[in-house]
Amino acid sequence: MPKPANRPTSRYATEAAELLGLLIRHARIARKMTAQEVAERAGMSRGLVSRIEKGDLGTSIGAAFEVAAVLGLRLFDLDGRGITFRATEARSVNTLLPQTVRASSAQVDDDF
Repeated sequence: MPKPANRPTSRYATEAAELLGLLIRHARIARKMTAQEVAERAGMSRGLVSRIEKGDLGTSIGAAFEVAAVLGLRLFDLDGRGITFRATEARSVNTLLPQTVRASSAQVDDDF
C-alpha cells in the first residue's frame, strides 16, 4: 500500500518530532559537528539528517535514533543497561497479552 502524500498527524506527534529534531540539532552543534559528518558516521545522507533536525515526520524513527546515538544523545532517562532491562521487561509483559485483537461484535445497551 503506497504511503499517503499528506497523512494527517496529531499536534502531539508533530511537536514531539520537532522537539527531537531540535535536541539532535543542539547536540550536533554542541559537539561542533557538521550535518555531513553526522551523516557519514550514521551511514545516511546529509539531507536525511537535515530533515530529522527539522522534525520531518516522513523520516524513519530508526534513522532518528541512529543520529541520536551517534551524537551520544540520551532520548530516554536510562543508560544502556536500563533500556535493555526495560525492553526485556516489556517483552515479558507483552507475551502475556493476546496475539490478536478482534473488534467486539456485541451491541452495547447503554440506554438507561
